[in-house]
Amino acid sequence: MTRHALYALALVAPLLTACTGLSTLTSATAPTDLYLLTPKSTFDPGLPRLRQQIVVTEPTATAAVSNDRITVQPSPLEVRFLPGARWVDRAPVIIQALLIESFENSGRVDAVGRSAIGLRADYLVVTDVREFQARVPNQTQPEAPLEAHVRLNIKIVRTDTDRIIASQSFEEFFTATSDAPRDIVYAFDEALGDTLRDAVEWSIRSMHSDARQRPVETDY
Repeated sequence: MTRHALYALALVAPLLTACTGLSTLTSATAPTDLYLLTPKSTFDPGLPRLRQQIVVTEPTATAAVSNDRITVQPSPLEVRFLPGARWVDRAPVIIQALLIESFENSGRVDAVGRSAIGLRADYLVVTDVREFQARVPNQTQPEAPLEAHVRLNIKIVRTDTDRIIASQSFEEFFTATSDAPRDIVYAFDEALGDTLRDAVEWSIRSMHSDARQRPVETDY
């Protein structure tokens, strides 16, 4: 969605909220396209193997992101939602699931899951979603396509000491080929995929480095 289209949406929105009767019913029952995102599956083959158990907590995020709407920012101080399109679940839940699957796809982690399943963790992967929206790129023409902006802050917590052993932010941008919702979602998928790869590789190396300082528990 271009900058002109976003401004037009902002001007039309108050008029739409004033409509009643049949038009309101029609808009309420209009179908919504649902979109999902994919995990990362390719990683550095030189990653070390991690024998410890990992729990990936549900990421924290602002109210603008912690929902199933696809967030668009026409300017740094404005928040809109892509009309007629939603994520299949709340964005933090999607990111948590994709992080877990990406850890599994690395082939270097013996056990990883979410806290809800009661897994006794050696390490927690705590994520804060700092940016997860499409935006008008800086210093571009008004009709330029939107770009997806993803930024995650990852903290690794060692559970036996409740100590943060490492913290790092990962950020990616990817420009959509058009303002069609499908192309905007593809840009999100590319930006998030690169972010997940970097975050997973860094996390595995950080936990492996810390784990070398303590013995691995073995059941006999």
